[in-house]
Amino acid sequence: MKEENIIEELKRKVEEGGRVTREEALALSRVEDKKALYEAAGAIRDRFAGRYFDTCSIVNARSGRCSENCKWCAQSAVFKTHVQEYELIDEASCVELARLNAKYGVNKFSFVTSGRSLSDKNIDKLCEYAVKIKQEMKINLCASMGLLTREQLKRLKDAGITRYHCNLETSRRYFSTLCTSHTTDEKIETIRHALELGMEVCSGGIIGMGETMEDRVDLALTVRELGVKSIPMNVLNPIPGTPLEGAAPLADEEVLTTVAVFRFINPDAFLRFAGGRALIAHIEEDAIRAGINSAIVGDLLTTIGSKVIEDMEKVKRLGFTTEDNL
Repeated sequence: MKEENIIEELKRKVEEGGRVTREEALALSRVEDKKALYEAAGAIRDRFAGRYFDTCSIVNARSGRCSENCKWCAQSAVFKTHVQEYELIDEASCVELARLNAKYGVNKFSFVTSGRSLSDKNIDKLCEYAVKIKQEMKINLCASMGLLTREQLKRLKDAGITRYHCNLETSRRYFSTLCTSHTTDEKIETIRHALELGMEVCSGGIIGMGETMEDRVDLALTVRELGVKSIPMNVLNPIPGTPLEGAAPLADEEVLTTVAVFRFINPDAFLRFAGGRALIAHIEEDAIRAGINSAIVGDLLTTIGSKVIEDMEKVKRLGFTTEDNL
């Protein structure tokens, strides 16, 4: 397929219900006319996902002390990163943060905990928090608590948590060079448990960890095969003390091309700004035009208000709605 035709031909293929192959996605990543690629990806997003921009915010419900050796992560006890450590956030702080999110129109609120998994005791506590939040306010609830069992996931669902997050991070091939304390297969097992229970799933990865475009395409294809409809796109923020602290930043074009290729592969998904947003703040609007249609907004604690308002105004200025029917 000639380069001058590949963008339009693959756009037409997607619009007609076809699926972009691995080889086609890699060919897209190599086209020279990046402006045309980004515009086509944005058009695919508009056709399949509309102009709704999904927002979510997180609470760092358990911090540090993680047994895993993921090379990018400040939470790992294996590395000396001096991250704040605590066992579990208190109920009052958690509920108040959810209340602030609901006030500013954020669609989803997620409990995020460090560690390979979470103890049954802490799951019970966070389920109590979830029930209280659902009783008091109108906001969807999500959770990111590691490699949970099917039974633990069911308890979350029964408490009103409807979406589970478990990033695959990168391709199966490259993940094994970044983490040896758990595997891609273990993550996929958790994702499948959640899907079997009728929960929505959020799963994406981090770019800028030394992976190739082939690795990114393989990740995009894997989450497509799993049926994932919320895909966080993190940009590595190198943390001092981790093995990746010296990683070189990605060029703007590489970030935008990755977003566009993910959109061609996952036309109706929510591609979500996540970690590392500050590193790409200068191209955020370009990334939205290239296919992004969701974001983690605000801060972790009490300074959430101004950041959320700023994010909401930005996406509305670009012609999106953030209204969701709960």
